[in-house]
Amino acid sequence: MSNATEAPLMASSYDYIVVGGGTAGCPLAATLSENFSVLLLERGGKPYGNPLVEDERNFQNDLSLDTPTSASQSFVSEDGIPNARARVLGGGSCLNAGFFTYASPEYVQSVGWDGRLVNESYAWVTPVVAAIPELQTFQSAAKAGLLEVGVVPDNGGTFEHLIGTKVGGSIFDNTGRRHTAADLLQYANPDRLTVLLWANTQRVLFNQSTGGNPRAIGVVYTDLNGIEHTAMLNGEGDQSEVILSAGSLGSPQLLMLSGIGPPQQLAAFDIPIVVNQTEVGQTMADNSMHALWVMTREPAEISSIRVVGITTAGTYIEVASGQMQQAVLQLPTTSITTPAATSNNDTNTQQSTTRLSGAQQLDARILNAIFSVPAAYVSAAAQGGAVIQKVQGPYSHGELRLVTKNVSDNPSVRFNYFQRQEDLDACTAGVRIIMRVMNSQAFSNLVYNNDSTISDPLRSVKAAIDDTHPRRFPDDQEADTYSINQWCRDNVQTIWHYHGGALVGQVVDSNYHVLGVDALRVIDGSTFNFSPGTNPQATVMMLGRYMGVQILRERLGVNANV
Repeated sequence: MSNATEAPLMASSYDYIVVGGGTAGCPLAATLSENFSVLLLERGGKPYGNPLVEDERNFQNDLSLDTPTSASQSFVSEDGIPNARARVLGGGSCLNAGFFTYASPEYVQSVGWDGRLVNESYAWVTPVVAAIPELQTFQSAAKAGLLEVGVVPDNGGTFEHLIGTKVGGSIFDNTGRRHTAADLLQYANPDRLTVLLWANTQRVLFNQSTGGNPRAIGVVYTDLNGIEHTAMLNGEGDQSEVILSAGSLGSPQLLMLSGIGPPQQLAAFDIPIVVNQTEVGQTMADNSMHALWVMTREPAEISSIRVVGITTAGTYIEVASGQMQQAVLQLPTTSITTPAATSNNDTNTQQSTTRLSGAQQLDARILNAIFSVPAAYVSAAAQGGAVIQKVQGPYSHGELRLVTKNVSDNPSVRFNYFQRQEDLDACTAGVRIIMRVMNSQAFSNLVYNNDSTISDPLRSVKAAIDDTHPRRFPDDQEADTYSINQWCRDNVQTIWHYHGGALVGQVVDSNYHVLGVDALRVIDGSTFNFSPGTNPQATVMMLGRYMGVQILRERLGVNANV
């Protein structure tokens, strides 16, 4: 790895230029380097030696710290929901809660991937970064609670996506050390791979004089000093390529800044149009998360996501405990502040941008009402755990738009949470399952119940929902459904699994070539229409390896030994 400040101002010797050393870019670059010269450009620094990234206990601080050189860059969607994107070699695998699980066979079939190569690619990734963890007290109780309320069968420890309750994989090992997609670079041929850190790609360069489609020929990037560098493909033959793996915000943004996107947006920033492509930035989606807190008699173990209940109701139930839950609940490490009150205009509108003013803030009304715990009880010790639900899919989607021509500035993105009724129904079902888990016998010996301010979990949650949204229908079931529906709308959080913006069939073809241009692909989560399962990171890593092998086979023959 080298700092981009050390790179030549002009270089022209690469068979492949991969933009984005993230969850897809690292395995992709490592695979391509087996046979060809590769330049990997990462806009952030390295994860190694950074305790915020490497230590599980620092999960929240890693995710919430936002400086020009931090691993995380925060943004707030136009829905008013705080979020984050990665700025580090290894990408989102350096920020997330560590859960590692495969996509279902049905998902693989629906997107048209080769099942055998998918399995081989997962097998290439998994031993380096993930393992099935051991469970401690809180996670064991959560697993028992899920089984008790009917999220069955018990699938034991597995990476596979199976209906029921399971212990999934984790990229945190038993010492609490994080393993990331950057570790997959150990597979690379060091003689053929150049990795530049703090290399912020500004735009893709095209040759438009060939008479056919515009052809990608290189990129322009800047270093930490703001100096522009140019990297060119080697120009030998017609198979060298630029590949964008900059993520669901970065890849659509770079396409637009390079002249590929909706003409109105490009014209607004005086960007010359290379391809009129109205679908770039469209179909942006984010899986909503809702969390309920269990306060325990004793401090719970520090644990990222380990146990998941995969239901048939369109929702996944997951668990975090100890200090890990502070990031899940967006709790600050020291104090609670109260942002502006929630507002929501009607049934299918977006959340108000005043709901939260930053990723470190939590509505004290929710803390006191929904969780039924005084703010003073919340400390760095985080005595308890969060039971959360993730809406699968989702079906609701929005769009990404440029705000400036500066690639370092976040684009504007709106996800339109709960635009579709299917997503709201899934959230309601998930909250009902969580309430049952919290009231299960499995949790009864853990839950704190010796203070007058704490009532049993089921009554606490239902009372809080009813207090916030009073019953207005004579039928209790209908009233409960209304109240939980509204609570879902008012308390949206992200689970950081946003995707879309460069979908297969709209912006790229089935081999991830950008439509309308040559020698340019997009290979990352921006091509996903739905999030693959309970956590996408394993599948995004798999996709990097999978497409690396496919590209090598295109060039070397299907029987190439890769």
